[in-house]
Amino acid sequence: MKLELCFSLIFALLTNAHSGDDHGAPKIVGARQFLSEIKSRSNLLKSTDITTVHRSSVKRQTSDGRCGPGLGSCTNCCSPDGYCGTGPDYCTSPDCQYKYGPQCDANVKPAGSSTANIPRPHIGSVPYGGAGIYDCVTPGTVAVTFDDGPYLYTADVLDKFKRYNAKATFFITGNNLNKGPIDVTPAWSNVIKRMVSEGHQVASHTWSHQSLDKVDSETFQNQIIYNEMAFRNILGYFPTYMRPPYSQCAEDNCGSKMSRLGYHVVYFDVDTAGYLNDDASLIQKSKNIWDKAIAGVKPSTDSLLEIEHDIHYQTAYNLTDYILQSMYSKGFKSVTIGECLGDPAANWYRSGNNSRF
Repeated sequence: MKLELCFSLIFALLTNAHSGDDHGAPKIVGARQFLSEIKSRSNLLKSTDITTVHRSSVKRQTSDGRCGPGLGSCTNCCSPDGYCGTGPDYCTSPDCQYKYGPQCDANVKPAGSSTANIPRPHIGSVPYGGAGIYDCVTPGTVAVTFDDGPYLYTADVLDKFKRYNAKATFFITGNNLNKGPIDVTPAWSNVIKRMVSEGHQVASHTWSHQSLDKVDSETFQNQIIYNEMAFRNILGYFPTYMRPPYSQCAEDNCGSKMSRLGYHVVYFDVDTAGYLNDDASLIQKSKNIWDKAIAGVKPSTDSLLEIEHDIHYQTAYNLTDYILQSMYSKGFKSVTIGECLGDPAANWYRSGNNSRF
């Protein structure tokens, strides 16, 4: 079943905040592009939320002045508006102009050796790279997936899943939204360890959420490898599953690269658009989308692959409970993406030390 709900196509016309390399309005590339992003800059982490952010959170403009295409580079960060400085307004990814600011989140490399030379054999029956995966294959399952975290609400989302003995998959971004790198920020490394210990699946959503269809080859590689290194630093291994930012990963370019890197590229067939409805007065719209999706399937024959975002308050504290209660009342079970695809857990990760996990 493919319920490709294109609410984000409307959203793309309303925002230019997260457009990848060219810092303009997102380009609509068909039904596969779903801009699952923040609708308000006010939702970003404040400097007081996480005390281990890797740079000074004091906002200031340096003597470098202006930066960006045709203007030159900074010694620190280059803001989306083309000013040099430090702090969240300048350095936060994915908006910081990383080509012109060496301290942008995208350029902060995790500690330790690179994972680039680790063997990446294709194991199992789930396809790697290519056009990607949109549907589960195991009847009676719903693969609930969360993008863009971990974040302030993620631990509470885990609590909700624990009450239902339910499992999810978390597509993790390594260093975005001013939250600090996941491997050196204890709040994030601890919650990632908790995900694994409680039976959830962790997967990659790239290092700093740049569009993989809009970056050069070096940045593409860094977006994948840096996140692997961070996972390795936390867990000792890294995922074989990923979801591309903005769901942008052209089959003949990005898809081919992801195959060579040994990744299953995962999309979805249900999008409740919770990121557009992050308000108590709006979240019912997302519930209605879910109700329509679950009403059209039977646990004896069908399954769903659903996308949410644990960085949004209403999703974490309202919509998640609603979805879990609904699916279980209708005879479905919330599982990891690997389980819904019939892929053994041994295939979900690779060892970070040149041996198979």
